[in-house]
Amino acid sequence: MEFIIEKALEILKQTPKTLSCLLENLSDDWVLSNEGIDTWSPYDIVGHLIHGEKTDWIPRLNIILYEDNKRFTPFDRFAQFESSQGKNIKELLSEFKHLRSSNIDYLQSLNLPNEQLNLTGIHPEFGDVTIRELLSTWVTHDLGHIAQISRVMAKQYKEEVGPWTAYVSILNK
Repeated sequence: MEFIIEKALEILKQTPKTLSCLLENLSDDWVLSNEGIDTWSPYDIVGHLIHGEKTDWIPRLNIILYEDNKRFTPFDRFAQFESSQGKNIKELLSEFKHLRSSNIDYLQSLNLPNEQLNLTGIHPEFGDVTIRELLSTWVTHDLGHIAQISRVMAKQYKEEVGPWTAYVSILNK
């Protein structure tokens, strides 16, 4: 599918609702469990998404659009372990919903013409990247983490499903 902002917004607008439906009112056994050492729980993933709303997508878009130095600040993929401390999942989901709504409103207010989607910034690892690539990654990043949350939760019952493990593909990844 070709990138079109309106199509991207369809996913970006749904992510907070999707996560709330999936995680609100669940016990800590679901929300805080992970897949083992050095893996993330659904709680950690929501914290990571919040950090991205604050420091990644829109700040990097603004660097491309408004800064003379187009170099992105490196993204701390583990900042949520400090910034989420003391908050429960409901608080994190609410914070994410608010931040995402503000970021979407801002993105829509820019009314970016198609030719601006080819403007570039400098990623610390990849070099030149376009606005189109940045915004496409925002969408796929959301979808990847929704899938990750589902996988982490499904694996909590991996031993309990017995022989059906062979037929439940999410348990074998």
